[in-house]
Amino acid sequence: MSLKNRLHEDSITHLKAGNEMEKTTLRNIISTIGTREKSGKNRAELTDQDVENLLRKEVANREETAELAAKDGRTELAQRELAEAAFISTYLPKMLDQAQAQEIVDRVMEQLATQTELNMKVMGQAMKLVGEEIAGRFDGKAVSQMVRAKLA
Repeated sequence: MSLKNRLHEDSITHLKAGNEMEKTTLRNIISTIGTREKSGKNRAELTDQDVENLLRKEVANREETAELAAKDGRTELAQRELAEAAFISTYLPKMLDQAQAQEIVDRVMEQLATQTELNMKVMGQAMKLVGEEIAGRFDGKAVSQMVRAKLA
């Protein structure tokens, strides 16, 4: 099941269960997805990766709003925004730690070494392969540094 379909199914489940915050949050996200798919010249259905990126932005927006609300003394709003951010985060894949990311880089680089000589000329190819495996679950700049270290 695609992530978009899962969000839709879960919104129905939360509607039936009477979970107001979850229902409203999912409806807002589904609406945002629909708007993105229908806007612009090239209308296209969002992929799971696109939806994950959108969810990450939604989490970041809510965390930023919570921070500003807390500074303004609006603790109730801050708590609600943080609760929504935590709920949205449940739909995102778990972030990798340094060791897990390094393990993926090592494995991909070993596979690449069987096909070609490792040097800086294959940096783009290496980043593409590693990126497919890590896909937003670890800092891209740190991944780039790990790959460079293997190519040097």
